[in-house]
Amino acid sequence: MALLTLSQAHLAYGHVPLLDGVDFSLEAGERVGLIGRNGAGKSSLLKILAGIERPDDGALQCQAGVRTAYVSQEPAMAEDATVFDVVGEGLAEVRALRARFEAAAPGEDLNALQTRIEQLDGWTWEQRVAETLDHLGLPPERVVGTLSGGLKKRVALGRALVAAPEVLLLDEPTNHLDLDAIVWLGDLLAARRGALVLITHDRAFLDRVTTRIVELDRGRLRGYPGNFSAFEATKARELQAEALANARADKLLAQEEVWVRQGVEARRTRSVARVQRLERLRAARLARRDVLGGVRLALDAGGASGKIVAELDRVSKRFGDAPPVVQGFSTTILRGDKIGLVGPNGAGKTTLLKLILGELEPDTGSVSRGSRLQVAYFDQMRAALDLQATLADTINPGSEWVEIGHERKHVMSYLGDFLFSPARAHAPVHSLSGGERNRLLLARLFARPANVLVLDEPTNDLDIETLELLESLLQDYDGTVFLVSHDRRFVDNVVTSTLVWEGDQRPGQWREYVGGIEDWLAQRARLPEVPVAAAATAAVPAATPAPAKMRTKLSYKEQREWDALPGRIEALEAEQAQLDARLADPAFFTGPPDEVARTTTRHAQIEDELMALLERWAELEGRGA
Repeated sequence: MALLTLSQAHLAYGHVPLLDGVDFSLEAGERVGLIGRNGAGKSSLLKILAGIERPDDGALQCQAGVRTAYVSQEPAMAEDATVFDVVGEGLAEVRALRARFEAAAPGEDLNALQTRIEQLDGWTWEQRVAETLDHLGLPPERVVGTLSGGLKKRVALGRALVAAPEVLLLDEPTNHLDLDAIVWLGDLLAARRGALVLITHDRAFLDRVTTRIVELDRGRLRGYPGNFSAFEATKARELQAEALANARADKLLAQEEVWVRQGVEARRTRSVARVQRLERLRAARLARRDVLGGVRLALDAGGASGKIVAELDRVSKRFGDAPPVVQGFSTTILRGDKIGLVGPNGAGKTTLLKLILGELEPDTGSVSRGSRLQVAYFDQMRAALDLQATLADTINPGSEWVEIGHERKHVMSYLGDFLFSPARAHAPVHSLSGGERNRLLLARLFARPANVLVLDEPTNDLDIETLELLESLLQDYDGTVFLVSHDRRFVDNVVTSTLVWEGDQRPGQWREYVGGIEDWLAQRARLPEVPVAAAATAAVPAATPAPAKMRTKLSYKEQREWDALPGRIEALEAEQAQLDARLADPAFFTGPPDEVARTTTRHAQIEDELMALLERWAELEGRGA
């Protein structure tokens, strides 16, 4: 029997139904990912499943005795309470029963109360809270108001998990969590035995956690077994089939409308059944809800900046007596680079960005910045938005026109590109959902010319379709991008290199890696472990550096290997260039399939061989230095 069953649920705000007779059931052990467009009604559906809200029509049935816990997108908790007290709120019923039992007058019959406390394992609730805090790595005595957003999210999860619910409902659980915390949460949820329904737009997280995807699309629910990658493939085929069926129905309707409007002779002989079919076609077309249009993104890169955006030479920065936030960091950022910044909350990503862009000066080292920089910021806290202003005034105050590159658009049309109807153009910003506010912030950002974009968690609350469009836009953008995001898939699809905090090895240490997060993890796995003491010693330059002594420690065999490596690498690169030329020719793919397969396989093998040779070269160079 299902733990939760929702039958024929209807919910509408205004004239658009969010839920249009939907059915949903949740079995024990299922982990369901609920996805859909911003404003489609996902959070409302989750609140209905939690019993917080009621549908306009329909019924929710719960299995007897099932415990359900719900964590909202922005959980509320007392700022002056301790972590222990807030997590203990998850056992409110147990604590109330214990308090009644302990305050009972002498001689009062407490058998029923005692039995209920034993059923809920209420005699050891303090121990259960302590175990949950230890499991989540939370400090019990810390005051909630002093915690970061990521730790507050953990506290809210602890409050839900302490009661060991059979059903856990999570709304955007990865917001404000750093990369390590997201990995930790994914492992935690995947290992839970209970059922789970979660709303998230983090595609890698969905792949890690879910066993079923449920999409809320135009008021209907559609279920897909498997994780998000399986859903993507199936959904693409469904949309193609739906578009084809709608096109056929529209063509048939047009033909029948022409027929019914023919002359008097045709009307005398027309079939009554055919007229009835026309009425059915009209009704079906009227009832059909077409696929919603996509956001149309365009970005003005402004005038080109100088070739070098910023050059950092052994830059260090600390605040007071605290450990350094940045220590001895050097890098060169060129026009067109797309840089991801990865590190835990509080590691100093914002400080490093301010050093690069000139908003902070380093304590030691130097920063050279390029010319003609036009910088635009996307703030994850949406501080740039005036909640009382209208949408139109937010885009371009005092003007009805927006200029994107060489194109001039009316502000109503421009808002329509971001899926805001003209009727909402004069609505206040505070009436928007979290995802809609992020869309509005993107619209404002893209309405201004900029050749340097600083995006701080732009993916929070955005639906998956908008995320994919934003990825494509940033990939084609001619300017420079600095991206702070914990959405692994998004970072991997956008950035060309990654600045990674490695302060666990040495305070303030940052290192640059080519590629995105997956590339960084692969490269880090191949790097030898460097002891902290050795890393700190190596970071201090000698007063009079001695000339390097190459290959003095290599054996005869290693010396010969070292001498042969450049020739082997050049040969592989030449072969790779030839294969690149063949694969770039469209006519090549019309040839024999076996030849195409062999060529693409060999191309991939060369990449692996080159990486292995370069790693071996670095190893021999390090040993011989």
